[in-house]
Amino acid sequence: MTIYDIPFSTLTGAPATLAAYKGKVLLLVNVASRCGLTPQYEALEKLYESRREEGLVVIGFPSNDFGGQEPGTSEEIARFCTATFGVQFPMADKMPVTGPHQHPLYAHLTTAQPVALEHNPGAFEEKLAGYGHHRSRPQDVLWNFEKFLIARDGAVVARFNPDVRPDDALVVEAITRELDKR
Repeated sequence: MTIYDIPFSTLTGAPATLAAYKGKVLLLVNVASRCGLTPQYEALEKLYESRREEGLVVIGFPSNDFGGQEPGTSEEIARFCTATFGVQFPMADKMPVTGPHQHPLYAHLTTAQPVALEHNPGAFEEKLAGYGHHRSRPQDVLWNFEKFLIARDGAVVARFNPDVRPDDALVVEAITRELDKR
């Protein structure tokens, strides 16, 4: 099974896979509406709007795995994202991205890229540990707004720590490299 074959549902409940995006560069992000990192929605939308004509698709995957920060229904999530940040990029239905019920898509992503890029290695994880949050396995998603970059051929080519913003040079340069590959 490839990354394109793994089923999930859209925020409207429709069945989906990433097959609809074959040949595109994808930035997959687990998102939450009540997180201190939620303002990243704005940068994600700007990135999507500015690069989608080049072949970039941002896809949000709401998750309530971290601090109960995405408690809403699909309708509430959609309303919040549209009204607060003008989100137009595709959104999946809420799913577990870590733990014993981890969605198969996130099992694939974390196996393919077990380590996230970050500016201050370990600093954000240490900060979260101060609040009592520890991940079970080193490859697990650390927190909301972790980002995975998928190449046009479906390879998981990069992973970015939650505190690395979508408009950070690490992310933008990696996306540009992948978009430039034809």
